Amino acid sequence: MLNDKKICILGTGNMGEALVNGLIKSGASKPQNIICTDIQEKKLESVKKSYGVVTTTDNNKAVKASEIVLFAVNPQIMASVLRETNEYLDMSKLIISIAAGVPLVAIESLLNKDLRLIRVMPNVAVAVRKGATAIAAGKHILENDLKLAKAIFDSVGETVFIGENILMDAITGLSGSGPAYIFLIVDALADAGVKVGLSRQDALFLATQTVLGAATLLKETNEHPGKLKDMVTSPGGTAIAGLHTLEEGGLRTTLINAVEAATNRSKERGEMMINNFQNNASTYTGKF
Repeated sequence: MLNDKKICILGTGNMGEALVNGLIKSGASKPQNIICTDIQEKKLESVKKSYGVVTTTDNNKAVKASEIVLFAVNPQIMASVLRETNEYLDMSKLIISIAAGVPLVAIESLLNKDLRLIRVMPNVAVAVRKGATAIAAGKHILENDLKLAKAIFDSVGETVFIGENILMDAITGLSGSGPAYIFLIVDALADAGVKVGLSRQDALFLATQTVLGAATLLKETNEHPGKLKDMVTSPGGTAIAGLHTLEEGGLRTTLINAVEAATNRSKERGEMMINNFQNNASTYTGKF
């Protein structure tokens, strides 16, 4: 799908490097077709040595040479990097943003021109090529653009298309922040194992493998989680006793509230970013 398209990744932090790793290991792209930028030259040296990609500290040089431009910079500097590269951003390029909390409308308000924009929300599991990624399209994308974005992020996990950009806040609250909830649950299960007599090492292994196995079973059988839950619980058994305690403690409600709270926080950050980008636009002359 990506064929020999030139891809530049602006910002080669954890997420940027994970994408490089996925694109190359999956065979979706070739090292010579990937250009990575970063302000840290040591980071670029490491990425070039590990993957054989092209590297540069010059964002404009990378953008000019690419057909797909992927912004993987921190949200706090997104506006300045957009302004820096604006001269070379046009309808000839597919522009993908993974900057958390930066709505497409914020980018559009700053640059004030038609662009093939796509917003993507991956999660931290892309580091092991098991990411859950949501893709939302801007209004000027071309017919093949979503397929190109999917090809990139399928190399580090699995993707879903979101029809409405406004739902990206919900994605952030669920799958974007979700790994943190699971890490907390695994940590708590391991603590519980230690409390009932297991070693810390064994407890953590069993908790981790249990979560992994349950998720795999859920995905591969495509059964409703309630049905699989019922398969584990026998009358008067241990699982139902544990489930009763979880329900009594409000686990289900707490998780729902956590996703809602994270979603609302994402909305707040998005509004802040829109205001910030609009303020930047009011003083922006079109040249960096």
